Amino acid sequence: MRLVVTGLTGQVSRALQELRAADIEIIPVGRPALDLAKPESVLPALRAAAPDIIVNAAAYTQVDAAERDTIAAHAANHEGAVAVAAAAAALNAPLIHLSTDYVFDGTKGAPYAETDAPNPLGVYGASKLAGERAVAETQPHHVILRLSWVYGPHGHNFVRTMLRLAGERDSVRVVGDQHGAPTCSTDIATAIAAIARRLAAAPEDARFWGVHHLGAGGATTWADFAEAIFAEAGARGGASARVERISTAEFNAAAKRPACSLLDSEKAARIFGVRLPEWRASLGACVERLLTDTAPR
Repeated sequence: MRLVVTGLTGQVSRALQELRAADIEIIPVGRPALDLAKPESVLPALRAAAPDIIVNAAAYTQVDAAERDTIAAHAANHEGAVAVAAAAAALNAPLIHLSTDYVFDGTKGAPYAETDAPNPLGVYGASKLAGERAVAETQPHHVILRLSWVYGPHGHNFVRTMLRLAGERDSVRVVGDQHGAPTCSTDIATAIAAIARRLAAAPEDARFWGVHHLGAGGATTWADFAEAIFAEAGARGGASARVERISTAEFNAAAKRPACSLLDSEKAARIFGVRLPEWRASLGACVERLLTDTAPR
């Protein structure tokens, strides 16, 4: 099975590229051949890759920068998603499209189900929601996966930032009143492979198509997540720092973020048989790899 993945350097794309599965060939396609900001490049690039299934992992993910760069965020996350979905339909290839928990406003006070009404607080979430809706309208054979607090051994993410800051200072100010579930990109890649196998085995199963939530088990805050990162780093001889808990208001980020963006992932478990580990389970391996990758040689 040829799984064609948009984007070369994103967290999930890189995790998929490292996936070792005898029955799946991962074909990454990205700039300059495929550029979501240039919709005319999408179909030729995907056609050349000859996909059985397409994973749209390319996106504009800079949450705060999106507030001042609205055009670029929508170009990638909305118009770009339309181009990928249209190409998938033209090539008769099912589409697995990655989205975000930030389509919700965080006021529910409990994990969000797929049936809950989205209400994004910022440009990033709004652009991803627009992309979701465009994908659904353009390619009926779609699986939209909303992900939560993604981190991993590649790309820009919270774990990498905390490890860098621990090497620069004794204490780090981290928001303690936002709740979510940190989800490792390697676990997401494994789940995507499992979903792709189900799609290939039973493409006529109408239950597959639509929105599915895919988050790690459990819940935490950014501050507690930071403390867990430093504990894992310290146990491996890496630098750690003291966490100074602050409020969302004190952090004063450009983009508003949901206070609680936990996802109810039971639908994906029921339909695809995938359930991600509890959020702490994959953290140690990721921290160890990041420490190894950045160690002097």
